[in-house]
Amino acid sequence: MHFAVLKATEASVPALAEMAGCIWHSCTKEELIAEFHSMLPNPERGLFLAVSDDAPVGFAQCGLRHDYVEGTSSSPVGYLEGIYVRPEYRGMGCARLLLSECEKWAKDRGCPEFASDCELDNTDSLGFHLNVGFSEANRIICFVKKL
Repeated sequence: MHFAVLKATEASVPALAEMAGCIWHSCTKEELIAEFHSMLPNPERGLFLAVSDDAPVGFAQCGLRHDYVEGTSSSPVGYLEGIYVRPEYRGMGCARLLLSECEKWAKDRGCPEFASDCELDNTDSLGFHLNVGFSEANRIICFVKKL
């Protein structure tokens, strides 16, 4: 299977939003479309689309984080905000290609480090991160309280 990774364009936003809805369930497709449109001109955000035979099969969103990022010692830090590959294309190297493009994007912006996160119970994401060279920096549980 051959994959190409392309920089996202206005035309690819609906496909990005459709796939992003598979990982960010709390957002509507319309919200994701608006968010992706606003990211495209932002030099601190990267959006990439993976295609196979001209069909969208995956995407990755990355960015620069200037705040503290767990386990890092530099700023800004390149950050993998989200990555998704359609189930039938998983295990074929597509996510690795998307990640590589995000890492290159961050390195081109002067980042010596690249980071990411996943929910504690997302074992698929944990396995992916470990398999592509990330090391676990910390585990946390976040709390909230209504006032």
